[in-house]
Amino acid sequence: MRAGIIDVVVIGAGHSGLAMSRVLSEQGIDHVLLERSQVANSWRSERWDSLRLLTPNWLSRLPGYGYRGADPDGYMDTSQVVQFLEDYAQWASAPVVPNTTVTRVTAVGARYRVATSQGDWLCRAVVLATGACSKPFLPRVAEGVPAGIQQLHARAYRNPDQLAPGRVLIVGGSATGVQLAREIQNSGRAVTLAVGEHVRMPRTYRGRDIQWWMLASGMLERRIEEEQDPDRARRVPSPQLVGESKCTLDLNALRALGVEVLGRLAGVRDGKAQFSGSLRNTCALADLKLNRLLAAFDQWLERRERAVGIAAPERYAATAIDASARLGLDLRQEVATVLWATGYRPDYAWLNVPVLDQRGELKHDRGVIDAPGLYVLGLPYLRRRKSSFIHGAEDDARELGLHLRSFLDGEANALRYAR
Repeated sequence: MRAGIIDVVVIGAGHSGLAMSRVLSEQGIDHVLLERSQVANSWRSERWDSLRLLTPNWLSRLPGYGYRGADPDGYMDTSQVVQFLEDYAQWASAPVVPNTTVTRVTAVGARYRVATSQGDWLCRAVVLATGACSKPFLPRVAEGVPAGIQQLHARAYRNPDQLAPGRVLIVGGSATGVQLAREIQNSGRAVTLAVGEHVRMPRTYRGRDIQWWMLASGMLERRIEEEQDPDRARRVPSPQLVGESKCTLDLNALRALGVEVLGRLAGVRDGKAQFSGSLRNTCALADLKLNRLLAAFDQWLERRERAVGIAAPERYAATAIDASARLGLDLRQEVATVLWATGYRPDYAWLNVPVLDQRGELKHDRGVIDAPGLYVLGLPYLRRRKSSFIHGAEDDARELGLHLRSFLDGEANALRYAR
């Protein structure tokens, strides 16, 4: 498909972009889906080898399409996610333009010019579906790590074989950090895990996957406008989960494997890492929130009298913390690799429209960007708690699609009246 004039350009052919494309097709809106590489590019090239989805297969669905495999209670690996999205793109006849890198988006009067490596598109509206994981985030303390110590962000990590021999310091105790800590410890390397604020969550509760409880109780449907502090809600760390049936991976499980658990990495000075002394309080807060969550599930079940076939309530042991947990670590003497599991940030360097705040984040209202005809999809808690999940894309895409349709209709009516 050659560049030209069209109603809508969707940037990114991951699950969010594909969901929006399907919604636009259902509404008869002419559009293209621009992808810098191939469908599901980030799953092909930016994930570690053993990664699996944190949601069970039965929960994987996009507009008009659901999981069609033989293992609904399993968890897809990266190749299966790629196949799922490829199959969906083909089923939906998504107008994907592959190998097309967007280099600039600029407002031109009442239109947008989308410059790409394959030519320019002129359109009436643009949907940003590039996701929240465009750019690895490294905290400033990374600058203090001595030369000669291997540093790697989780996006570049594939398997333990690429790590230097010796102890690995993993910074970050959310889903990525705990999974990599287990894998690397099991490979025979010593692991120290630096943990800050985190969300503790069991894989299963009362015999059901935790995502079943989140979905059935309505917690995944909670809308961002219901939160007292939306900005903080959007920055809550990903829960400590692993894509394995009945496998709870928390700090207790890691310590049982021999992983050393320390507090948040507070700084690096003269080659020495300094850790926060608040680990005990941080873990106590995570335990408290976990118990509140499980109690909320119990209460929801009691109100609906749906306990038939569901196991009895259970609680998990408090996080055990060593009284002698270290507050310092000599990196030159004890650490061969620092692995940063510190998350990502969106990258909008190509967006030449004044819609970014001082932190470089989009100014938007639940996906409607502060510029006529600009939208964003796929960010954490965009409209609902489930927004960044594969199954969460449909509802957000449909609501934003209605807004976009109204915008296009309004433009057409204004042009008609002007004549």
